[in-house]
Amino acid sequence: MPSDQTSRATTTKRLSGEAAQTLPASVATPSYDRSRVVPGIVHLGVGAFHRAHQAAYVDDCLAAGETGWGIVGVSLRSADTRDALSPQDGLYTLAIRSSGEEKLRIIGSIGALLVAPEDPDAVLTVLTDPRTRIVTLTITEKAYLRSASGGLDTAHPDIVHDLANPQTPKTAHGFLTEALARRQAVGTPPFTVLCCDNLPANGATLHRLLIEFARLRDAELASQIADQVAFPSSMVDRIVPATTDADRARIAVELGVEDAWPVMTEPFCQWVIEDNFPGGRPAWEQFGVTMVDDVRPFEDMKLRLLNGSHSAIAYLGLLSGHATVDRAFADPAIRAFVDALWAEAIPTLPKNAGLDTASYTAELAKRFSNTALAHRTAQIANDGSQKLPQRIVASAIERLRAGASPAHLMLVVAAWIAACEARGKSLPEAHFTDPLDTSMATIRDRRLSATETVNAVFDLAGFAKSAPERQRLMELTIVHLEQLQRGGPAAAFAALDI
Repeated sequence: MPSDQTSRATTTKRLSGEAAQTLPASVATPSYDRSRVVPGIVHLGVGAFHRAHQAAYVDDCLAAGETGWGIVGVSLRSADTRDALSPQDGLYTLAIRSSGEEKLRIIGSIGALLVAPEDPDAVLTVLTDPRTRIVTLTITEKAYLRSASGGLDTAHPDIVHDLANPQTPKTAHGFLTEALARRQAVGTPPFTVLCCDNLPANGATLHRLLIEFARLRDAELASQIADQVAFPSSMVDRIVPATTDADRARIAVELGVEDAWPVMTEPFCQWVIEDNFPGGRPAWEQFGVTMVDDVRPFEDMKLRLLNGSHSAIAYLGLLSGHATVDRAFADPAIRAFVDALWAEAIPTLPKNAGLDTASYTAELAKRFSNTALAHRTAQIANDGSQKLPQRIVASAIERLRAGASPAHLMLVVAAWIAACEARGKSLPEAHFTDPLDTSMATIRDRRLSATETVNAVFDLAGFAKSAPERQRLMELTIVHLEQLQRGGPAAAFAALDI
């Protein structure tokens, strides 16, 4: 979130539509007339990743002359983004950083920002606007409110609230369902729902969860959503570290004006989308987006090679005293471990899908080595219980079913447990967070053996809950956790001959 120090920046003029006309020539600014752009996309979860990724692609389309795809950004929880960007006419700086240079670009595709808890009716109004033809989401894995079994957590207080109060929802499920019901009632065609979060088969997953939620409201409504609403899956990829006060100060000097919330990112950017948009879509493919019939092979490669290794770097990096990804990846032992992790995960990817894993991992190594990003390991470490099932555990199960060992994969799970245990000891108490933190702390405070801890954590998180391979996964995790508790990452690596 923006720091209070922003108000004490050396510059006094704020970024705005007017100020954008006076920026240095080296800064790319919107080349289109923003007053002619009408909203066609509502985005739920308007955080830094959306602003570095989907909003930039839409900005390209607007610059090419499309006018019907402006974005209305909706924050489901915090007012921070709205408070930072509304005084700037929705403009912000995208700082694209590599080890050798930084390029600044002003993004203009977000035309309005809403805060759902303050005015849920305003959010429902834009969702029911006939001009809204696509709703995109980056709300993070935990906000889909899944139970340990993968279904909707019907006991979650926000789900209970939304079912009882459909006019004033709190969750994405509640907003989408109520908006679709209202559109249906007045004959407005449904919007397309495009999930951009790191969920397996994210479109199909959201489709299933939303129908489950809608069925609790009205069986006929659930049937209409199932039959009439498109939920294409997508795969997104761009590293977006948290913005720091130093970033804000540097950007202010380069712009000559203050930007309350610039976004830092890398040059690499990828978006793969299943092409199923009955109401139309921007011409994203003109700007590097890959439109496909089936996104699953690309999604699996990203989840298991990028996201899986990111989690490994985060937890092993934290346990090794490395604050950022580039420093952790420069550690020879961690680098060797990541190579071995990739070697385990690659055989689990779809065959005959045209995936070039050698080029992909070479690109990942270059990205992880980017010293300009300063991507914090603690940031990546958040929400491990929600991320590890698709990033790590799914690959490990497939390894076992193929008769191979997932030893390196399961060290990542053990490192997550060890890093959770280290908070309040070798790591600050709230260094990273997880939806299961309260229960994890209870397990930690009981001072259980490694075997008892792993059993309790697997039960709590629902890891491999119904898989026959669950016991073997736990056995491997126990061995790794014992090594980590005894001698840290060095002992765990030595046991793996790294």
